[in-house]
Amino acid sequence: MAIDLRSDTVTRPSDAMREAIAHAPVGDDVYSDDPTVNSLEERVAAMFGKEAGLFAPTGSLANQLAIRMLVAPGEELIAETNSHIVRAELGAAAVFSGITTRTFPEKNGLLKASDALEIARPNSGPYLVSTTAIAVENTHNFGGGTVQPISEIAALRTGADELGLALHLDGARIWNAHVASGVSFLEYGKYFDTISVCLSKGLGAPVGSVMLSTKERVTKARVWRKRYGAGMRQIGLLAAGAHYALDNNIDRLAEDHRRAKEIAVAIAAIDSSLIDPSIVETNIVGLDLAALPITAAELAQRCRDAGLWISALGPKYARLVTHLDFNDAQCAEAIEILKKALVA
Repeated sequence: MAIDLRSDTVTRPSDAMREAIAHAPVGDDVYSDDPTVNSLEERVAAMFGKEAGLFAPTGSLANQLAIRMLVAPGEELIAETNSHIVRAELGAAAVFSGITTRTFPEKNGLLKASDALEIARPNSGPYLVSTTAIAVENTHNFGGGTVQPISEIAALRTGADELGLALHLDGARIWNAHVASGVSFLEYGKYFDTISVCLSKGLGAPVGSVMLSTKERVTKARVWRKRYGAGMRQIGLLAAGAHYALDNNIDRLAEDHRRAKEIAVAIAAIDSSLIDPSIVETNIVGLDLAALPITAAELAQRCRDAGLWISALGPKYARLVTHLDFNDAQCAEAIEILKKALVA
């Protein structure tokens, strides 16, 4: 069986999670009658100190609902150049909400509050686009799983308040940031007006994210969720998997982080230009192939032929993501496959 490190989205529900799903009380969520999803929304909101939550089928939708609550059509959202909202949501902010985006580059996606605040232009009058909100991604996916420093987040909040700007947290992998940094969910939550969290990545639930904010914003977002075609019915089945994930799969993320570090150290020993192991803080290993004569696609194919699936996310950028369906024996095997593929 192939070792799949394309993403932490490839996990499959365990037998125990399937058991929880099978016995979940359900109702019709469009009527707000599903007790399991209602309790999940309340639970996740409380974890981050927010008034309310809204279950969404994807992280992209949770992000888009959140920023729509903060930014009016024709106004501007600021985000890091390689953030998921900007690069991987296929222009949804512009297509669905009329939101324009402007970006600031950071090495490995590591937030510097001053860089974001420097380009913000609120209240720009009738001739220029006005900035309304800033988005932060934690951990930063395409930055290599970078954990954002809480000191920079706090500084960004202070600066945003001075400028009258809102803040959104794309917390798809906030669970990994919490485990790696020790910063509490409540601490992260207090700095942001809206938050999205994903339950189907490192936590291993089959489907689902939750958008968090005030009751007023969540009520409005619920209308837009229906308008986008994502009003769902007996989704307590999915929410039960998420509850199980929250109960059992947060602390174990440290195992994923350890294995990612092992892979990074082994690859750096082959060629230090590929990766700096010191920047691998969570479960993502990003390989820079600029100094090698092969492309990321060629490396991915070599690995796939040997039974290891990885992602080629750019001409010279390959990514591996560890997860709960990846064990120590597979880690050792993956390292050997990578060694051979990189020197072939």
